[in-house]
Amino acid sequence: MAIRKQRLATALSVIALLAGCSSGGGPTATSGGSTSSTASAPAPSPSQSPTSGTCTLRARQDWALAQLREWYLFPETLPPSLDPAPFTTVSDYIDALTATARSQNRDRFFTFITSISGENAFFSSGSSAGFGVRLAFDSASRLFVAESFEGAPALAAGIDRGAQIVAIGSSATTLQTVASLIASGGNSAVTNALGPNTAGTVRALQIADAAGTRTVTVTKADFSLTPVSSRYGAQIINDGGRRVGYLNLRTFISTADQQLRDAFANFRAQGITDIIIDFRYNGGGLVSTAELMGDLLGGNRSTSQVFNITAFRPDKASNNSTRNFRPLAQSISPMRIAFIGTSASASASELVANSMLPYLRTNTALIGANTFGKPVGQIGLDLAACDDRLRVVAFADQNADRQGDYFTGLASVFPVTCRASDDFSRPLGDPQEASTRAALNFLSGQSCTPISSAPGGTTGSQNATDTISPEQQLLSVDHPTPAQREVPGLF
Repeated sequence: MAIRKQRLATALSVIALLAGCSSGGGPTATSGGSTSSTASAPAPSPSQSPTSGTCTLRARQDWALAQLREWYLFPETLPPSLDPAPFTTVSDYIDALTATARSQNRDRFFTFITSISGENAFFSSGSSAGFGVRLAFDSASRLFVAESFEGAPALAAGIDRGAQIVAIGSSATTLQTVASLIASGGNSAVTNALGPNTAGTVRALQIADAAGTRTVTVTKADFSLTPVSSRYGAQIINDGGRRVGYLNLRTFISTADQQLRDAFANFRAQGITDIIIDFRYNGGGLVSTAELMGDLLGGNRSTSQVFNITAFRPDKASNNSTRNFRPLAQSISPMRIAFIGTSASASASELVANSMLPYLRTNTALIGANTFGKPVGQIGLDLAACDDRLRVVAFADQNADRQGDYFTGLASVFPVTCRASDDFSRPLGDPQEASTRAALNFLSGQSCTPISSAPGGTTGSQNATDTISPEQQLLSVDHPTPAQREVPGLF
């Protein structure tokens, strides 16, 4: 089983609370995401594989039901019986089984089936295929690049944050405006026009940005996502003579670990005690990376103080675990932390912020918009012969105060929140970018307008067109790849 926050290792891997929400028979664990080599809790006993060696639809459906009966955090919500015959896919059957928990806002498509190989590739190296951008609509249904990733085709073609995609075509002669696509088929028409996320897919994009309007032909390619941007991901901001650390983490994957250590080592060397943690698009990932981040923020914490508590359902309580802080040579001792979030911030990113709350109280704040609200994590149960990984919501996350009831987002539990927009006109980490500016203002002691504690995410799939701030929403697909689950808006 894999824990997606990423906790249980060996036969099991756990998922760090997902934001969007990841072999034969045993469980693996993650938190937003993947399989970890660090065991934070005892590995559950492997579940039974199907007696049939085939990968028929019925065998896979029966296997998925057996795993849910054994591990699901809300077993009382599962139907006593549900005939799989009418369902043409395993995913549809799982969605029907978890419909009651979804109606209660406890499992908004957090339980799903995905590809073992695809998820492993993303969590180990950030591997994906596409343009290498994160796309979002504004309130006028204009399509913008919210972020562009290093080493990917779009940035190499000069397409960066703030660029508007005006039209899309398979060639320069077949361009259709985004407005006409939305009018004819909504957001799905736009995602279809962008084409499949396979290397070699070619699209012509009409771009409008500070350099003017032009048509650029871009070919999708395989690339590895850099979790901490080499351009703006870790920096020290001089705010009127005050030095503030800024850290933007795109996703919790294993390649982030050394980048985080290096960034915090520099913060420590520079004497940083006020820090901005920018999780605005972070949909979650490995629990092991979330724990590392807690350690790096825990220079003034002791090894007897609790970072996070993982709690399974009563009959699986032998898998419960408590993770204490483990300060490192690179750790800083923050006096104040500003967490930038949006409704795309979920799972492991919410876990880190919630875990710091008992120690900083009003010296920490949520900046931007309300987060998605995913205080639960998944384990990954693998049916290897079929390349199926079933991500099952199996545990709840709690901080040292046993607080973990933020299904409506972190704005419901943070005593200090500051509303701010996501300003596409400026780079991430720019002191004048709206959310970064609001974070700096909080750290300097200024007052602000609170964030509404209304649910941060949609009632549907975490990765389906989420509102990321009052002005924008991410573009998503109905059937996301493993990378798109962890990196909302990725194309």
